[in-house]
Amino acid sequence: MFKGKRFLALIPARGGSKGLKDKNIRLLNNKPLLAYTIEAAKKSGIFDRIIVSTDSEKIAAVALKYGAEVPFMRPKELATDTASSMDVLIHTIELLQESGDIYDYVVLLQPTSPLRTSQDIVEAANLLIEKNANSVVSVCKVGHSPLWSNTLPEDLSLKDFIRPEIKNLRRQDLPIFYRLNGAIYIAKVSYILETKDFFGQGSYAYIMPVNRSVDIDTEFDLALAEVLLQHEKQ
Repeated sequence: MFKGKRFLALIPARGGSKGLKDKNIRLLNNKPLLAYTIEAAKKSGIFDRIIVSTDSEKIAAVALKYGAEVPFMRPKELATDTASSMDVLIHTIELLQESGDIYDYVVLLQPTSPLRTSQDIVEAANLLIEKNANSVVSVCKVGHSPLWSNTLPEDLSLKDFIRPEIKNLRRQDLPIFYRLNGAIYIAKVSYILETKDFFGQGSYAYIMPVNRSVDIDTEFDLALAEVLLQHEKQ
């Protein structure tokens, strides 16, 4: 219970991965990737339950070892490349509701964001409550302005690559752009069941620093996260 409301943490962690094999339990500084998210969720202290949704017995064992629940295994149709996190989220909410386990808010925490902290989770939840928001989603600043980006023709010509109105502007004079970082998605359960979306009326951004916004998808991402974690310990 957090501020009089029931919060559910859902960590989606299927077994298959086209990029990194066994990505969700790959070791990062000698600890499974999944463990970082479970530990941050537990340390936040806001959750009534922390559930891992997986189709893998191996991942389920890691989840249980680090203190999460795996009350059911994910069905095969929700463990494919085409199944979305929203499908998994709604499946979990509805399954829990059938047993009378009702929540005010659900928080989707992807295990591929190991640098997200318990404080990030608490601050995002506070923002949600303060604004009486339907949802809050974490973002971070982009490293390079998309205004300096464009597509390239087959001949690689740079003619008209940069729009004339921004060609001579300094970087600091450009507007600040943000991107989704995949770390935190919070929403009212009623809003999710009605809209099947985290975005729309009453949705707000929780801004995280870039150094806590690494999303693990490649070996490079894993190496970068390891360097950042080691730097924090110094």
